[in-house]
Parts: sequence; C-alpha cells; structure tokens
Amino acid sequence: MLLLPAGLWLAIGGTQLISLGGSPYYLIAGSALLVTAALLARGRRAAVWLYVAIVVATAAWTFAEVQVQRWGVLARLGGPLILLALLLAIAPGLRAAAREPRIPALAFRLGALVSLCIPLALMFAPVAEPTLRASLPAATASANRFSDWPSYGGNDGGQRYSGLSQIDAGNVAALEPAWTFRTGGLDNLGHNSRVTATPIKIGNMLYVCTPLNVVIAIDATTGRERWRFDPQVDAGTTFSIVCRGVSFARSASAIGPCSERILFGTLDARLFALDARTGQRCAGFGENGAVNLLPGINDRRDGYYYVTSPPTIVGRAAIIGGYIIDNQRVSAPRGVVRAFDTKSGALLWAWDAGRPGGAPLAEGEFYSAGNPNAWAVFSADPTLGLVYVPTGNSSPDFYGVLRTPAAERYSTSIVALDASTGQLRWSFQAVHHDLWDYDMPAQPTLIDLPGATGPIPALLAPAKTGEIFMLDRRTGKPVAAVTERAVPQGSVPGERLSPTQPVSSLPSFAPPTLREADLWGATPLDMLACRIRFRSVRYEGAFTPLTERETMMTPGTFGTLNWGGVSVDAPRGVMIVNSSAMPFVGRLVPRPEADARGAAPYGETPRIKPADGVRPPMAQQGTPYGLELAPFLSPIGLPCQAPPWGMLTAVDIKSRTRLWERPFGTSKGLAPLGLALPVGIFNLGGSITTAGGIIFIGATTDGSFRAFETASGRELWRSELPAGGQATPMTYLGQDGRQYVVIFAGGHGSLRTKRGDHLVAFALPRGEEHRRL
Repeated sequence: MLLLPAGLWLAIGGTQLISLGGSPYYLIAGSALLVTAALLARGRRAAVWLYVAIVVATAAWTFAEVQVQRWGVLARLGGPLILLALLLAIAPGLRAAAREPRIPALAFRLGALVSLCIPLALMFAPVAEPTLRASLPAATASANRFSDWPSYGGNDGGQRYSGLSQIDAGNVAALEPAWTFRTGGLDNLGHNSRVTATPIKIGNMLYVCTPLNVVIAIDATTGRERWRFDPQVDAGTTFSIVCRGVSFARSASAIGPCSERILFGTLDARLFALDARTGQRCAGFGENGAVNLLPGINDRRDGYYYVTSPPTIVGRAAIIGGYIIDNQRVSAPRGVVRAFDTKSGALLWAWDAGRPGGAPLAEGEFYSAGNPNAWAVFSADPTLGLVYVPTGNSSPDFYGVLRTPAAERYSTSIVALDASTGQLRWSFQAVHHDLWDYDMPAQPTLIDLPGATGPIPALLAPAKTGEIFMLDRRTGKPVAAVTERAVPQGSVPGERLSPTQPVSSLPSFAPPTLREADLWGATPLDMLACRIRFRSVRYEGAFTPLTERETMMTPGTFGTLNWGGVSVDAPRGVMIVNSSAMPFVGRLVPRPEADARGAAPYGETPRIKPADGVRPPMAQQGTPYGLELAPFLSPIGLPCQAPPWGMLTAVDIKSRTRLWERPFGTSKGLAPLGLALPVGIFNLGGSITTAGGIIFIGATTDGSFRAFETASGRELWRSELPAGGQATPMTYLGQDGRQYVVIFAGGHGSLRTKRGDHLVAFALPRGEEHRRL
C-alpha cells in the first residue's frame, strides 16, 4: 500500500524529470521500489534487502548533493528511513531465501529502532549557537536620553536603538508580561488586515494606531487607556488595512491645546493632527484637524491611494508619501512626496518626480502620471536639513515599456530632499528598470562612521534584493563600494532591460542562484514535484525577467529584506539584519487570455466571471499582459527551497563582515502535529537593540517574541505572544523606574498568522530592576 504508489510516483515523475534535464535518481529509485513492492507482496524477505540497498544508494546520492546539510539530508533520507524501520520490524515474519543468513529477530528490531531515531535526531536536534567572530565594545547607557521612544524608528535616523541597559544578558530570562492592552475593533477585518504598528512614547504616554487608524493614548507605566480617537475611516475599498504608526510634533513657542500634537495619515487619504494630551482635533489644522490628501493625486476616493506610514517631522514640516495599489492598471493615482505645516496643515512643498522645480498645482491639476510611489517610512537628518525617501516604482511593477523618464530615474531608489523646500539633493537607484516589485521597502538607517578627518555621515539602505547599500548621506555617493553585475536578458517585445544591476560590497543577503540540488520537500515525493516545476520554468538566476513562460524570481516580491529594515547598535558598531527566503513563480498572461479568465482591476467587475475557486490574473490594465504570481511551494504547501527560510545576522559595520548568523524561528503552524522544528522561518517585522546588549524581535510566523545577545547571537529568552508579532517592538523607561519592552501582537493577513489586538508590555519583576540576576 505504501511502496506501490510511491514507486509509481517516483518512476513516472522521474521519467518526466529526466526529460527536462534533471537527476536520474528518482526514476532509478522508483523502479527499485516497484520491484520491492512485488517481492513484499509475495512475502519475501528479499524485499527488505533490496530496500536496504535503495536506502544506501539514497544516502550516497544525498551526501553527493547536499553533504551534511541538516534539512537537505532529512528531506531525502527521513521518509526512506522511517519506511525502512517498518520493513525491518516486519522482516522476521517474511520468508527467507534458502541460502539467506539467519539473523535474530532482535537484530532486525534494533535496526528498526536505529532507522527511526536518525530522522528524529535530525528533526529535533537543537540549533547550534553561533560562534562570535570578534569582541565587541561595551555600550554606554544613557537612561535619561533614551527614556522615551519619540518616533517610529526610535530616532530621526531610524536606528531602532535604546541606551537603556536595565535589561541585559544576565537578567533578560526573568522578563515577564507587565500589562496587556486590548485595542478592540479588529474582529471583522478579514485577511487583508496587517497589525504592524510600532508605538511611540513621549513622557508617560504611548501613542499607537490600529489598522483602521484609531489612535489610542495609553499610560506607559500601567497600560491604561487615557484617550482614543476614531477618525471613522472609510476602509470599504481599501486593498490592505494597515497603519504602521503615528508621529509627534512639539511647538517650541506655543502653549496650551495642540502645542504638542500627534499626526498621522489614514486609509481614506487624510492627514490628521490631534492634541497629544486630550486626543481632540487641532481645529487650526486644515479643516477641523484634517487635510484631504486626494487633490492632485486622484479625482475620486477609490481605495487606490492611501497612507500606511507615519509622517516624518523635520522642523515645522510633516513630510508624507503614500501607498498606491500595484499591478492593477497603468492609470493609477499619482505618486508624490509632500510636506505640510504641522500647525496649520498648509502645503509647504511637493516633490513631483516628473516636474522639476516643484511649481504649485493649479486648481484641478494633477501631479505627474507614472511617478514612483513612496509608501515606506522616511528618515531625516535635521542638521543637514535632508529627508531620505525610499521609493517604489510606477504601476504596474512587471511591465515597464510605458514608464516615464522620471520613473526610470527615481524608481526603487533612495531620494534625498531638502526638508525646507522639497528640492532634490541627490538620488541613488538600487534596482535599474525594476520589473520585479523590488520597491525600497524600509526606512533608511543613519549612522556616523569614523573617518580620517572626522565622522562620515552615512546611510544604510536595505533593499528587497538582499543588498544593503552604505551611502554618504550628504551626497549619495557609496561609502561601501557598489559594482554593476551583468544580469539575465531577454523579455517581452518593447521591454528595455538594464544589462546590469548594482551590488554592494557589504555582506549580501541575496539568495544564491537556485540549483536543482537546493530544492526541498517534506518527503522525496513532493521534492520530486518541486524539481519538475523548477526544471519546467525559466530561470537564469537573480533578475530573470518575467515572460509569457513561467519564470522563477529569487527573491520573490516579499524580498529578502522588507519593511522591518535593520537596527544598529551604534556604540558597538553592529548592524542586526533579519532576512527571509521565498522564491516566487510568475508569468505574463497575454491580454486575451487574461480577460477570458476574468482579469479586472481592483474594484471593477470583470467582464467574464472567473471560474469558482480559481483566482484570475492581476489585471495590469492598459498593458498587453495580465500577471500570475505566487510563492514557489510544494504540493503540500511548504516552500520548495531548502531551509533555513529565515535568518538573524549581526554585521560588524567597521570591518563589514558577518559577526554571527543563525536560523531564526521554528516551523510551528506549518509542520504537522504542531511540531516546532528549528528550521528558520519566514518573518516580517524589525528588531531593536539596546545598550544592555540585547536584540528584541518578534516577526516570525511561529508567534514568538525573542531576545538574543548582541555579542554572540545566543537566544536568551522567548515568550509566546497571544497573536502574530509582525510588528517592530520598542522600549522605554516607565515612571516606576522599570525598562519596558512593548510589541503589538495582532497578526498579518498575508502570512495567515493568528489574529489579535494585543499590545503587550514586558518588564523585569518589580524590585529586580535594581539588581542583576
């Protein structure tokens, strides 16, 4: 019952794989399994010996392909060894050949036990702790300076670092929940909601937004609600329901109501200003505390443009971009970066990539069509007077024939703008003519590097491709060398591919070019299916462009690095990077086929109803093609690429080398029977670092919140969250003298992690903050 269908699957699939130029192993193994099944059906012990030979040959093939790589060995040998254990267990009851040596039944049973123990040992062996490659200097704590967390990234430069050191490697294991706050209102949002907000902390107040832009002020020490403001957003047409955070602005001269204010954008394209003490609208800001962001962007509210990230505050300017839905139509809303006066809401300036000079719009006029959008969080250097904008590209992502010269120049880039005027100071492009949805996804991180004549003001720009570019933030020139590498060519008619793409000399997190031997499956059966699919698609390495033939993308559109960005422990000179690996397979679908399958832009009714249960291609209306795109998964829904699928890495910024790296996260929620195997798992969210030498991070799909030692990468503490922790944490000092670490646990629709509405604060037990454990 087991050997016959397995043998047929391997033999038939193996024949197909050979025809595609793949490994002959599966055809040979499948044929041998069929003979084994025939012998076993006759009750002959020779079936056992033939199967032992198959396992020995499989072991030799395994070590030739993957050497001793743990998960590669388990995928190839785990299933065969478990089946061998079953065969050895029943071997004493089978007929032996006349000249077959007599082997005691106990020997067979011992062999069965050993065969079963090997895959179990591979599955549950603990992850080896990283080995530190260099000693790190101690950080100097500054509790007063870091008692707050005043902006999304901890500071204007997005370092996600705190000088608090109360929690350290000696006592972090004692962390416990201090309070949990339930935001409410998240029960009926469906799978298009994402809880990704990071609170800010000013004085003794936390300010956080829910995915529906409800802003809540919470006592930072007790976790009690102080006020709540609901903007009553119309999210009925919103593609993805998300709010990453809010911003704080203080007027140095004003006193009274709204001298301190909270600013945030919404899903229905408004910019609000609230009194930070009461949550009341700031009446002098725009119209009753809100500015309409649609003029110049879109002629109607249709859900294609909205704000997901908090504005960046520089002086009196609140600088904001916006998200535009990808891959639906060429005539998408306009992309623009604008600055509004934090007091009055008046438009101060607009950076329109297609209109040099930034002349004001006339009544009813629109910004340039085809501009790249800017949906991620910005950074700023108030001393230089610059704001740093990570850009995406114009819609659609995967067909670039119709793009404007401005989109070609500024898409998938870091753009530095004068914070007072909006004038362009410099730009750096991370992907040329981006056809893979490789938007610059993360807040740039500002650092100062030691130089011969003084500190060099630098900027770290994480890219979805896995590259991290280090630039001089005054000029945009690379501080760490950037070279151009040749990439695959050949695409659809009229497409103008870039012959090269930029590569940083910093450690790269880009996935290596996939080979057939790199593919994976929970069993040899689904691994074979992955190999057949891999051999069937077009794939020439990174930046293989999509065509009418199915094409592999490495990485996929989620990227290797995403909006969580990096954190930097500047005193120790360490950058922390959490990365993921998930290839995608895509295809450009000719327009007649796409229309016949029900392709229609978001919000529009297709002319032809799609077949039940079949997802139509994305429309890309206005181009000759629709789009199919999905992760590269096995028939049972696991990634076809071998683990680890998620890593946590420390990089020495000065030497530009890896200090340590380790698999990050377990298979909980993916593996059968709830097994939490240390495979390293897909993650979305960011990390923070502290002067106590601790890294805090949620992000993984297994629902855990973890603490690692910065110096060594050792996991020191773990807590199960009540829902998915796809948000970046933050830390601060409470009025009771305790250091708190807070994360919003609410889940992420795209990752199907557990839903919730929990803001969870952790701290040391009362009294323990005054001594080391």
